[in-house]
Amino acid sequence: MLPLLAATTFLVLGASFSAAPGQDAKATRFICTSIPLDADPSCSAPPVPIQAGSPHEVDLRATVMQLRETILQQKETLSHQKETVNELTGKLSRCESAQKEAKSKGSRRKPFDRPNGKDTMGDLPRDHSKVVDHLGRTIQSLKDRLGSLEQQARPDLSNQALSGDLREQLQRKLGELESQLLNKVSELEDEKYVLLNETAAHRYKTESVLNALHERVTELEKGNTAFKAPDDFKVSLPLQTNYLYAKIKKSLPEMYAFTVCMWIRSRSSAGIGTPFSYAVAGQSNEIVFIEWGKNPIELLINDKVAPLPLTINDGKWHHICITWTTRDGMWEAYEDGQLRGTGENLAPWHPIKAGGVLILGQEQDAVGGRFDATQAFVGELSHFNIWDHILTADVIRSIANCSANLAGNVIPWIDNNVDAFGGANKLPLETCQERLVSS
Repeated sequence: MLPLLAATTFLVLGASFSAAPGQDAKATRFICTSIPLDADPSCSAPPVPIQAGSPHEVDLRATVMQLRETILQQKETLSHQKETVNELTGKLSRCESAQKEAKSKGSRRKPFDRPNGKDTMGDLPRDHSKVVDHLGRTIQSLKDRLGSLEQQARPDLSNQALSGDLREQLQRKLGELESQLLNKVSELEDEKYVLLNETAAHRYKTESVLNALHERVTELEKGNTAFKAPDDFKVSLPLQTNYLYAKIKKSLPEMYAFTVCMWIRSRSSAGIGTPFSYAVAGQSNEIVFIEWGKNPIELLINDKVAPLPLTINDGKWHHICITWTTRDGMWEAYEDGQLRGTGENLAPWHPIKAGGVLILGQEQDAVGGRFDATQAFVGELSHFNIWDHILTADVIRSIANCSANLAGNVIPWIDNNVDAFGGANKLPLETCQERLVSS
């Protein structure tokens, strides 16, 4: 009891001692501090007076209000950032789901294979140019929103770990989304390029087919006989007159070599006459294949003559080929695929002139006319072809034995390229095997 009484007495005395004379006790604050019983009470600290309206108290209140406002702003900012993160996460999830679905199906889709005409983002237009513009605007919008969030968070959250982690997460999510969008743009551009190539190839193929059909229809419209194939007709010259003949519509170009091949059957008991002749201005005997009178079969080039060792006046089909080159005037003569004779110095270094008239069955004394009945061909001609180069012996042999059917690159045997006059006729032709057997 004695120690407790002593402590109580000391506190009361200390309180009475601390009040200054003439000072209102209500305006004074006391600090009560417990001290050990054996301590000296004279060393106790005097009370610290604090005015009710001091600047320190005002600062504390302002700090409390500022902290409260800061906390509210942080809560609002975090709410906006969470919404943005959820939105970006949702779009990224849709992109990832679409990619997984595309991989599971085997290969990426083409634009026209997408459901309902939409891409894997689900919100892009179908036009490629609009897709690129829309993706660019989306990326820029996301960047602007991220910049706005950073500006809002910088004053209050720059020194806090939560704000830094959130910005890093947003940057990473935005980077992944931008990468996905760029990949999608690249895929769309690749698909656009492939589609353009396929379209161009299809257009070219379609145009080629249409052109071929148009040419065929034109040939059918212009044709006036029943013989439309290039090799299924013959020209028949039944009489020895000066008015039966056939004319090749197409003329010859300038040539420095040639090969002339034909199937021929002579009906004359004397010489075969003139199976064909080619006349140009100033030279009616530019090229002539003829047998008349007591002369052998001859080849005339620029009115120069070479006898040909051929025998075809037997009423049978024979295949004849003649080659010539301006170099040294060298020539060759083939009968039924066999080489019968060669020679040179036939109009050497003379080029065959262009723009003349080519006649079957008559010899021309003027360009396109002045025929002589004694030189007319009587019989049948077919497969009259001319090349502007020399055919090899193997090729000539294959044509003669019916293993090949080669059209001339200068004069091909085509029905609408041959006109018959004066009673000459175009008739159906026996097959190659039938002609071969009859020869």
